[in-house]
Amino acid sequence: MSGTLRSARWFGTHDVAGLIHRSYLRSEGITQEAIEGRPVIGVCNSWSELVNCNIHFRGLAAAVKRGVLQAGGLPLEFPTISLGEPFMKPTTMMFRNLMAMDVEETIRANPMDAVVLIGGCDKTVPAQLMGAASVDIPAIMITGGPAQPAVFRGEQISNGTDLWRYTADLRAGRISAAEYDELEAAMVPSAGHCQEMGTASTMTSLVEALGMALPGTAAIPAVDARRAAAAETSGRRAVEMAREGGPRPSQILTAAAFDNAITLLMALAGSTNAVLHLLALAGRVGVNLGLEGLDEN
Repeated sequence: MSGTLRSARWFGTHDVAGLIHRSYLRSEGITQEAIEGRPVIGVCNSWSELVNCNIHFRGLAAAVKRGVLQAGGLPLEFPTISLGEPFMKPTTMMFRNLMAMDVEETIRANPMDAVVLIGGCDKTVPAQLMGAASVDIPAIMITGGPAQPAVFRGEQISNGTDLWRYTADLRAGRISAAEYDELEAAMVPSAGHCQEMGTASTMTSLVEALGMALPGTAAIPAVDARRAAAAETSGRRAVEMAREGGPRPSQILTAAAFDNAITLLMALAGSTNAVLHLLALAGRVGVNLGLEGLDEN
């Protein structure tokens, strides 16, 4: 183990503060044996019934905690603000930095040796990354995965791009109001973020390209069993990172990592919103990434 665990500042001291911290942990039914010498892994969960993208996150959090326990850590789950495009008005972008602050200060103020971030919808992913990067303890993300494709009139469609195509068809009289009602019933068939290469799919892909998620995890569908398996593996990896003292976000989110993410963004023809989020994230780790740098890539 590399040095002393950060959580030992709370649970490893033999004074009144240590007594208080351990006593209150015991009130949750967690014994001294569960904490002694074990890294504490925060499980940052943006689950909300106001965000369909994240509605399956309780199951993902359970899988993360299973992995943490397998590797000998103690998982402690905590909620944060959750931002969802379908309901929030006028736009979730107004609240991205507020969510980043929520994530940052919760991590900073509490006894965590590493954190697993669980996010999926457009702004939850950059907000969690920004918050974790500012604290700079070991962090890894498991994203929620895309929803199942919808099937309408015998065709697989997305719940983003194709909506506007069929809306134009309705206005032009190419489909009826009754058919448009059928689209409404079919358009979002499962939990998970939007399936097209919009901001959510773009940002989850970039998380992997930046090195903040395990390879191969970005595109696993939300309802696929491999998503929970990846969450479990992420929990185990978080314990390893906590014991080793890293890598921390500042060691992962280098200029080369951002170049890699920008290259992938171009290759995917991803969302232009990613530019705003990459610039904000780079600022958190002191990487000089301006619009000129994006153009150069």
